[in-house]
Amino acid sequence: MKKIKLCLLSVGIMAFTGCKEEKEDEVQDVDKTGSIETVLSVEHLDTADVLITKHKIWKDKKLFKEIIKKDTIPSLGDTLVGGEDNDGYDHIAKTKKDYEFFITVQ
Repeated sequence: MKKIKLCLLSVGIMAFTGCKEEKEDEVQDVDKTGSIETVLSVEHLDTADVLITKHKIWKDKKLFKEIIKKDTIPSLGDTLVGGEDNDGYDHIAKTKKDYEFFITVQ
């Protein structure tokens, strides 16, 4: 069975509120002798979202190839989030809903 490492990046509501999300299994260094490093993200536009998939293929400690693919996907709409401003006042803001990522590696 092949060993595959997967790195994920997702910008979500946690970044909006200023909280830091704890990343339990975050990879610090990628084995560059033979691996594929993958980053998934979603960029919000006005009426749609863009799914961005980036792959870096590493072989013999050199970047062999980088593949970047962008796909337009439907927006999930807006949601309301609560927060506190710098003066300590509560407020509600509208932000874009984020997709969840579920990944299967075989």
